[in-house]
Amino acid sequence: MIKFMVLFQKPANKFMVAESRFESAYNDFLALIERMPNIERRQVVNVLGSPLGAVPYNRILEIYFKDKATLEASLKSPTGQEAGSELSRRFKPGTYETLFAEVYEEAGGSTPPTNSADATNNAKAKDEN
Repeated sequence: MIKFMVLFQKPANKFMVAESRFESAYNDFLALIERMPNIERRQVVNVLGSPLGAVPYNRILEIYFKDKATLEASLKSPTGQEAGSELSRRFKPGTYETLFAEVYEEAGGSTPPTNSADATNNAKAKDEN
């Protein structure tokens, strides 16, 4: 699987006007993206921050395709071309980045939940020894 990502930077000023303009332009752009052919799925990521502090990104849009050929065909489609034009028309250069990435997903890649009662009992047993 491959994805096309658009990383949007935070609006230039902190006033609600800039955020409101961003949301309006983003929603119009997203409506075009959703009409592109052969999208497997999409994800919208609202960036909260980083363990290292502030980050320049506000939102990340991830659009998934079966393979690179399908991605390229979708981007070259009339709707893909329209979405690309709107992206560059509605967002100033330097306020977003685009990239492609291969996605590898593992089955069972999660960790088992911890039982807090077991953890407490194990800690008590260690203290007693």
